Amino acid sequence: MPDPEHPQAPVRDDDAVGETEDLDRDLDGIPHDIVGMTALFSVLLAMLVAFMFLTGKAVPQIAAIILIVVAIPVVVSTLRKKAERERDHRHPAR
Repeated sequence: MPDPEHPQAPVRDDDAVGETEDLDRDLDGIPHDIVGMTALFSVLLAMLVAFMFLTGKAVPQIAAIILIVVAIPVVVSTLRKKAERERDHRHPAR
């Protein structure tokens, strides 16, 4: 009988895993690289728009507004499609 004062670390036992369990699945089925790319593109786009606004000139500021209106939906749509394509449909999140 195991000593209750010295807990054993969990051991990966693939035979003990149920039919609907998957130890290798991504959280919510969303690929981790999509989460990273979303963060990266969000920060880069925010920095670019902030720089364009801080120049104080009309043309870059108008271009920044156009970039916001066009680029954000394109980035969101592209990453959503990529996430759906790479999502783990076999083992969805519970």
